[in-house]
Amino acid sequence: MTPLAALAIASALHAGFQVTVTTLVYPVLAAQPAGSFAAAHDAHSRRIVPLVGAVYLAVLLAGGWVLVAAPLGPAVVVALAAQALALGTTALVAAPTHGALGREGPAPALLRRLLVADRVRAGAALAGLAAAVVAAVAALP
Repeated sequence: MTPLAALAIASALHAGFQVTVTTLVYPVLAAQPAGSFAAAHDAHSRRIVPLVGAVYLAVLLAGGWVLVAAPLGPAVVVALAAQALALGTTALVAAPTHGALGREGPAPALLRRLLVADRVRAGAALAGLAAAVVAAVAALP
């Protein structure tokens, strides 16, 4: 396997995960009644953290491999930047918002912030996938 193939595979894993969260997981979480939100949010957080860790680790490892072992053409740079945007949005917006939701409950402003951050992550993950596939295909013999 080449570094660019690894990036394309990790990007596909990430995009699939993120689109699932955006289209299925967060809408169900956001629709929870106030009385059951805390339990649903706690269960979501416990269950998703290991999956987030595995997906993000795959993206980081593949991205690191690309940085040290592949030519950095335009598609590669776009793929890495898009992945960085998705992971950075998680670290700087989504994770802190989850913390606030855990403390404060389903405040409308917090839910809106989480859903917007999530759409940014989904868009970035899909853009990263498209660019990674372009880079991997362009590198084929």
